[in-house]
Amino acid sequence: MPENPILAIIQEAPVFLNLAASTEKAITCIRRAAADGAQIVTFAECWLPGYPAWVDFAPEAALWDHKGAKALYRILSENSVVMGDTYLGALQTLADELDIYIVMGTHERAGNTLYNTSFTFTPGAAAPAPHRKLVPTYTERLLWGRGDGSTFVAADTPWGKLGNLICWEHWMPLARAAMHSLDEAIHVAQWPIVRDMHQVASRHYAFEGRCAVAAAGSVLTKGDMLEGLLSLNQKDPEALALLQSMPGERGSFIHNGGSAIIAADGSYLAEPLYEKSGTITAEINMAHQREEAMALDTNGHYSRPDIFELSVNTSPQPGVRFKEDKPTIL
Repeated sequence: MPENPILAIIQEAPVFLNLAASTEKAITCIRRAAADGAQIVTFAECWLPGYPAWVDFAPEAALWDHKGAKALYRILSENSVVMGDTYLGALQTLADELDIYIVMGTHERAGNTLYNTSFTFTPGAAAPAPHRKLVPTYTERLLWGRGDGSTFVAADTPWGKLGNLICWEHWMPLARAAMHSLDEAIHVAQWPIVRDMHQVASRHYAFEGRCAVAAAGSVLTKGDMLEGLLSLNQKDPEALALLQSMPGERGSFIHNGGSAIIAADGSYLAEPLYEKSGTITAEINMAHQREEAMALDTNGHYSRPDIFELSVNTSPQPGVRFKEDKPTIL
């Protein structure tokens, strides 16, 4: 492996709500980025198969018992990944084949609950490592459950730890502190769109963590959303009507990208790209990161463990626990 990795962000629209077609598109994009030299490739928040933007823009999305909202939830559930499925397996196989690291934002289904889950695919791993978003933000709570500390991890790479947080987790100070304690060298900050304050949060994270940050966003138009739903060849008029109710024309951007790559001092290695599809790449200077640690290491010489202490519960938190001890029969 080279001393300095090439980091790439795929800023493309998924085939909205179509898991199979979006996976195929992702594989094509990853192969292209790897052919251009990328060793780490990342996508935006829940890119597979698309951020559920109707919860923000469709006027009736939050109405109780709304037929269109329920239909879209069902379709999304049917097109969400499941741990161990063929879609995740195809991406793991690709990581193995190309000897690259992939960070993919997904909708994950476990039981009857959906999670906003980012999977990190490491070459040679038995399975990808999941991170479930700890707190869905605002309208997102209509769709997703909450993650727990059991998916709070960072992957080993030849250049150091590769970690990620999802969207507003970057405004959870204790989540940032926990991730910094894992000594990330490269951090993926996944967003639906990397607007101004998301740029601020991503640059702050790079400076605070003294690590490179891939701020990954997506482009998505109203037309992309409608065409993606129609690509499933299902008759769901209520779902289609709810998407059509969002303001704007078919070509109007719902999400306009903004992906960027940021150095450990908070400066841009690759400037934000807006209103265009593309692959954003940059070489990460690992020597520069080590130099920046001279002034700041929040988990080392710039910490005060005699004053502050953080405890992180990494145990899974199921709703029901069955005790294995059986009563003695007399």
